[in-house]
Order: sequence, then structure tokens, then C-alpha cells
Amino acid sequence: MTLRADDVRLEEAALWVRHGAPPVMEHPHRHDDLELNLVHSGRLEYLFGGSTLRVGAGEVALFWGGTPHQLVDPGQVPTAVSWVHVPLTEVLGWALPTEHVAVLLRARPVVVPAADLARDVDAMFATWRRDVTAGGDTTVVMLEVQAFVRRLLGSDAAATHPGGGPDAQDGAGDSGPAARAAAMAQFVAEHYRSAISPSDVARAVHLSPSHAMTLFKRVVGTTLGTYIARCRVAEAQRLLITTDATTVEVGHAAGFTSQSSFYDTFRQICGCAPGDYRRALR
Repeated sequence: MTLRADDVRLEEAALWVRHGAPPVMEHPHRHDDLELNLVHSGRLEYLFGGSTLRVGAGEVALFWGGTPHQLVDPGQVPTAVSWVHVPLTEVLGWALPTEHVAVLLRARPVVVPAADLARDVDAMFATWRRDVTAGGDTTVVMLEVQAFVRRLLGSDAAATHPGGGPDAQDGAGDSGPAARAAAMAQFVAEHYRSAISPSDVARAVHLSPSHAMTLFKRVVGTTLGTYIARCRVAEAQRLLITTDATTVEVGHAAGFTSQSSFYDTFRQICGCAPGDYRRALR
């Protein structure tokens, strides 16, 4: 069986707001946007790498779309959802605290009850959809979305995702620490299936390896090497769940250069061998 990198669909970054029933995705996709999901009724079932995520009615999910993700069929559950996408370049211009950017760059969404964030979140999302669809000036929409995201990232649920250290700086400007870390995370998301190293990531953002690794650890809270490994393991989990490829094929497709490194890294992160992981879920 041949596994291709284009099994993950890439979508163009853009500002948009939509409402309706969630589509079932045949393939995972990624996009360089901040994504907000508001579930009005029913539920969403996501596959992030090999981990599942359920977002129920009355909840808001927030995550960076650069992590490959896939909506799956939740069964006979009538569902209505609003989606908001904001390009990451716009988000970085908000000069969010570095610990908030760190939450966004992690491969696990933040899910918060909508009631904890505003009086009438449904009406707010409907207003954004109307204003964006009208094609006029979206300045007010962007300001309101920014305030909403700041409130969400400052909530108790988001606080369970620790970010940068006490000496971390805010992410203002295109060359700030948060922007550099985001550029590194994006490079990893696009290239982890190849034989990249932390030095390759540093070179891509025009930093020395030591500076890049220090900055990334400070902002995201994990090392570049660990981040690359987790992206590869998440892809391996997805392939083990959704395909019948052999573990040898899965390890190669996920970016591991040898079967021994695949097994060792997978067991270290998941606590079991790839074959045992597949059997347990099937």
C-alpha cells in the first residue's frame, strides 16, 4: 500500500465564518489559520493525529489548523456548528502573550463552555457571519474575535495548558519570539514526513540552531526535537487507525528514518508498540 503526503489536504489561509452541519472528511486537512468551532446542537467528533476529540453542544473549541485534523461521523446526531477561521499572520499581529501563543501551537485544542465566555455567543457568531458575508469592512469583526480569543485563552480551561517561561516576551511583530516559533511549528507541520532535524528547522527561519531551539522551548514549552517526534507519532497514530498499511509502511510514511526509531519513539510517547495500539483501537 502506498501512503502519500497528499493524504492531508492543504487549504488556503483566509478569514471566513460559516454555519451549518459539519461535513464528514474523507481525508485530514490543515490550514494556516486559527480555528474556532461553536457547537450549537449535537456534537463534533475530531481526529487529531491518533487522538479523538469530542466537542459537545454549548462548547467552543479553539486550535491552530496547521495540525492535521479530520472530522469524522458522530453517528445519528443532528449537529449545527459555526466555524471561524482567522489567518495566523493576523493572529500574530494581535501581540498575544507568549503563553497564549504556546497554547495555540500545541496539537490539542482548548475546549471551553460557551457560557463561560460571553452572554450570548450564538448571537455573536451570527453577527460575525452576517458581517463577513456582506463583504464590507471586517475591522469590527476582527476586533471582536480578538477579544473573544483573548477571553478564551485566559479562561481556566486554557490555563491547564502551560506555556512559555517567566522570561517569555509578547508576540508582537513579524520577528517576535511568538512569530518565529509559529514559523518553526509551521515548517515542521509541512515537512515532518521528511528527514528534517532541528537544525533544518532553524535554517528555514534564518536562526542559529542553538538560538532556534532555545526560543522554541521558551515559547512552546517543548523542544524542537520532541515537537517533530510528536508530529510524526500523531501521523503514525492516524495511519494505524485509518489505513491497513503495515507498521513498516506507517513508520516510513510518518517520517521515521528507521523502524527502530519509530518503535522506540512511538512506545515512549504512546506507552505501547504500534501494533498493540492498532489492535487496542480495533
